[in-house]
Amino acid sequence: MALEGLAYHHQCVLNNVAQHTKLTSEEIRFFLSLLKLKKLRRKQFLVVMGEVSRVESFVTKGCLRAFTIDEKYEEHILQFAIEDWWISDFRSFLTGQPANQYIEALEETTVLQFSYEDLQKLYEQVPKFERFFRIKLQNAYMSFEHRVTTAISKSAEERYLDFTKRYAYLEQRVPLYMIASYLGFTPEFLSKIRKDLSNGG
Repeated sequence: MALEGLAYHHQCVLNNVAQHTKLTSEEIRFFLSLLKLKKLRRKQFLVVMGEVSRVESFVTKGCLRAFTIDEKYEEHILQFAIEDWWISDFRSFLTGQPANQYIEALEETTVLQFSYEDLQKLYEQVPKFERFFRIKLQNAYMSFEHRVTTAISKSAEERYLDFTKRYAYLEQRVPLYMIASYLGFTPEFLSKIRKDLSNGG
């Protein structure tokens, strides 16, 4: 990776951090020193179910999906992540327990990563990051709560429209059958919803 390229990825994550906290030059240098750049091919796994998720990842380029597989070998998508999003099996990352999900690259993807041990160093050396990641965790919880509330209180059409409103940019990058899985639909049912909506139904 050329210096210019690495600098680009570093600037991406610094822009994300700057949304919630202001770092000094020394704090920036320390934070960046902990980050490792990783490239993923399309269909390559970032996390494998049953293995410990040892890193937290920030997406600077590409698109990933987190999913589980049930006893019938059916996939259930939990989350998508594109540029400017953080992703990991957070429970596994924090506890050291085996991951209960897969995270797979849907495109050629680049992430910046740090380990749990480096996160603890970051908290010690730059306490501002405790607030930063607390805000990120709060936002993730609110998003999860919205998803659950929508699933139990809205019609299928309303759930799909809510998805397209909140994540319009994903429709152009993610296959429809994966969107259907995320929403808890069969691909055929999602196709019917889209057809009905296009016909004004």
